Amino acid sequence: METVLVQCPTCFECFEVVMPPIDELPAEMDYDCEVCCRPMLLLFDESGAFARGLGE
Repeated sequence: METVLVQCPTCFECFEVVMPPIDELPAEMDYDCEVCCRPMLLLFDESGAFARGLGE
């Protein structure tokens, strides 16, 4: 399992999430921050992951 570092768009803390398999990319998933519990959308592609707040 490959992990990738993401930064919460609300509290700006960083944490690791598991990257989906390469054959399932690009992908997106709803996720709650592991620090502040705010909802976000994780966007995955071949270059890594990006977190976007749901209100953006």
